[in-house]
Amino acid sequence: MVSAKTGKGCGGLCAEGVGFDFTMAFQPIVDADTGTPWAHEALVRGPAGQGAGWVLGQVTNDTRYAFDQSCRVKAIELASRLGLRDAKLSINFLPNAVYEAETCIRATLAAAARTGFPPDRIIFEVTENERVVDRAHLQSIFTEYKRQGFLTAIDDFGSGYSGLNLLAEFQPDILKLDMELTRNIDADRTRRSIVAAILTVCRDLGITPVAEGVETAAEARALRDLGITLMQGYLFAKPALEALVPRTDTAYEPA
Repeated sequence: MVSAKTGKGCGGLCAEGVGFDFTMAFQPIVDADTGTPWAHEALVRGPAGQGAGWVLGQVTNDTRYAFDQSCRVKAIELASRLGLRDAKLSINFLPNAVYEAETCIRATLAAAARTGFPPDRIIFEVTENERVVDRAHLQSIFTEYKRQGFLTAIDDFGSGYSGLNLLAEFQPDILKLDMELTRNIDADRTRRSIVAAILTVCRDLGITPVAEGVETAAEARALRDLGITLMQGYLFAKPALEALVPRTDTAYEPA
């Protein structure tokens, strides 16, 4: 576990530190046809497994940058140590903590080079729930990350501040549908219609959809029938503290 107090591994960029220790849990994004992880999302946790709220509640405006940098490096180093090889690694980032995309990506690139982790298997997720102060700035971040070979994703799509307006301005590689859209979708015609419309947009723009928060077999089958193959949720696996779930026994062919 890398200490956030020292920022060890951040190439000097995290020298000020964030004042507390944290680690990562990993939850797979599963190919529902096979049960095989397509990616693993790195989720912040306290050193004793405390939830993300415990960690994020300690981040201040003064430590936001150091925390964002430490999360990236920690996720890459820990995933590499755990033997992540074939699947992708998804990392949440804080766009308001990035003052200049080209400069602030150096620690990530250094960690990837040091561990031998291919940049083209790293996904950077920006959550729709975080208010974007400067959209032109976010566009510059997405552009730079794509130039460096990373994949980009909008997380929690369908909740938060921006909705389709955010998608109109930023076309990521991956769109993660919020659990509020997928919950009980098997029994909810309105949700199915909304998700079907979003999937049409994804197909037109060449965006890969991922369904989040999948908890029941009926939800998974309904999503698979709509054309979604990549899913994440407790039905497949809960986040594992400092561990990777190699595969699940759950697979859902379309009806």
